[in-house]
Amino acid sequence: MNLPNLLTIARLFAVPLVVWLILTGQPLAAFWVFALAGLTDAIDGAIARAFDQRTELGAYLDPLADKALLVAIFVTLAIRDDIPRGLAIAVVFRDIVIVGAVILCWVIERPLAIEPLKVSKANTAAQIVFAGTVLGASGFGLDLGGVERAGAYVVGGLTLLSAAAYVHAFARHVSGAPLSGPGG
Repeated sequence: MNLPNLLTIARLFAVPLVVWLILTGQPLAAFWVFALAGLTDAIDGAIARAFDQRTELGAYLDPLADKALLVAIFVTLAIRDDIPRGLAIAVVFRDIVIVGAVILCWVIERPLAIEPLKVSKANTAAQIVFAGTVLGASGFGLDLGGVERAGAYVVGGLTLLSAAAYVHAFARHVSGAPLSGPGG
């Protein structure tokens, strides 16, 4: 077990802590744990690349930790009515569709390697900024109404575009057509 993998595992363990902090009305503490988790994400990747410590375990754990943290935050914020519930549903549904498509490809013996699409990278960045903004605004007592609403629309739009791009890639893969198209 190397340091990058340990940092990733620590990020996974941050998920229930962030959820608990949000649910117990401690958004500022949740914001700082989220920020620290983001920092560990950057550090573990930098260490893995700089010291050639990339592992197969890390390749699976890193995106799992990122998704677990974001999905948990979106669901928890929606439960508390801090963000629109429809937005959380869209975020979770997109991830379920992607995982379902990968599993289906395994079942039909046409494995699909998921490479992040440009729109997906933009979506993830928007989700991180939005979650941090909502937690930070709540924790610091700021009213960012218009900014938060705009952020919700951006995240919602990018989530739908990303889901459509992955469904398109999946359909082309299953049909045997060359992979090209939206966001890729």
